[in-house]
Amino acid sequence: MFSLQNFSPRLYQSNILKACIDKNCLIILPTGIGKTGISLLLAIERLNKFPDSRILFCSPTKPLCQQHKETFSSSTNISKEHLLLYTGLLKADLRQKLFPNSKVVIATPQTIESDIRNNCINLEDFSLLVIDEAHRSRMKYASTLVAKKYMETAKNPRILALTASPGSTKEKIKEICENLFIDNIEVRTDTDEDVIPYLQNKSIYYEEVHLTNEFEQIKKLLRSVYTEKLKHLRKIGFTKPPSLTNKRDLIMLQMQFQKELSRHNPSAFFAISLIAGLLKLSYLIELIETQSLKPLQNFFNKLSSESTKAAKSLMKTHEIIEAKNITGSLIDNGVLHPKLEKLILIIKKQLSTSPHSKIIIFANYRDTISEILEELSNVENCKPIKLIGHKDGITQKQQLETISRFESNEFNCLITTSIGEEGLSIGTLDTAIFYDNVPSAIRRIQREGRVARIKPGKIIYLIVKNSMDSAYHWKARKDEKIMKTAINNIKNKLEEQESLAKYESNS
Repeated sequence: MFSLQNFSPRLYQSNILKACIDKNCLIILPTGIGKTGISLLLAIERLNKFPDSRILFCSPTKPLCQQHKETFSSSTNISKEHLLLYTGLLKADLRQKLFPNSKVVIATPQTIESDIRNNCINLEDFSLLVIDEAHRSRMKYASTLVAKKYMETAKNPRILALTASPGSTKEKIKEICENLFIDNIEVRTDTDEDVIPYLQNKSIYYEEVHLTNEFEQIKKLLRSVYTEKLKHLRKIGFTKPPSLTNKRDLIMLQMQFQKELSRHNPSAFFAISLIAGLLKLSYLIELIETQSLKPLQNFFNKLSSESTKAAKSLMKTHEIIEAKNITGSLIDNGVLHPKLEKLILIIKKQLSTSPHSKIIIFANYRDTISEILEELSNVENCKPIKLIGHKDGITQKQQLETISRFESNEFNCLITTSIGEEGLSIGTLDTAIFYDNVPSAIRRIQREGRVARIKPGKIIYLIVKNSMDSAYHWKARKDEKIMKTAINNIKNKLEEQESLAKYESNS
């Protein structure tokens, strides 16, 4: 018999388990209060019900998979040799050799999908498929293809999907439910009575940042070129008001004009080049508003080295040349972005009042993270380290080593990109700082969930007034409210369908 060890289920986990035994369930729980615990409970239940079966646990990143393997090892009596960490780091022939002899396979969905496509593995004897971070299960993402194949081949299928933030619209949540064959949704929020006792207090602070005159001058120069290029778009038939600054709108417009190329529309080439310039300008404006000077300078230098018509046109513009020169002069004089100055002050205060504090800082861009790391290395008692993704040449081993060194108190400030947003459980974290803001409700919720997991914590938003920072922040907040309404609507509809089905079967 398989059993739990060193793990006592909470009341809401036991209650949710009852709903998952006979149905494919989507579990929506606040971050840090035990979604993985429910998967442990259901895994033990399925293994004991089907003794010859196995468990497949899919999580989107290698560090997350490693953490889940450690959880299964410490919280169940399943022997370590029967727990398989199944990622692309294992060579294909070794994966094929180890796969049949493992009771619990913990894998990235991309690896499972690849091996299914190549007929290297079979999911027939798996009695449970767990999809972690289920909000990713949209369109043709790997987890949706794995779920489809699993439901087609497993003798005793059951799916458990886990997330803190399924999506901001009813359509997105519905898509996840359809892709993962969900029959039931179990939702708990921070206002539910059976959850409240396990929540740690989170204090949220908003630090407003004001750009100085020099930064406003750079921004003004960039925006003047942006506005001028929008006017040119209007001349070739684009009638949307020139207030357009949304990158998504620009990309969609670019795609429309690309279709016009096949129709030999002579204005299409000009329009596409214009939009390419607008996208580059939008990025420059975002950097000066929300990031720092060195990333801005790096992008100016990148544009100078490009051979595209859009880049050459921009770098010949008087306003762009002036903005580039001001940026270089500020850097030469040791001037920091006001947001970076504010961050340094916050870190100094935090470590002076709480010397043992553990801090995580979220930033979207690698160049920004490098500059933050450089500046915080000069702050007394601050021991910063960065955690970035494999796309930047960082291996899984290096990522895990970074997390381990941070947890062991060798470092006390973790500066990270989106890789630090999902799932990573670092219980000692007590402060999260949003250096920049994201327009996604999902990402905002994931970021907030990194702190106050086992002790109270605080979240600090740095927001540049009248900037993309502010727009992104309030968009994410609005989308979160919409998401909560959509979740409840879908849950109610599923319950109505279940009640109707019971009524019809009894009549």
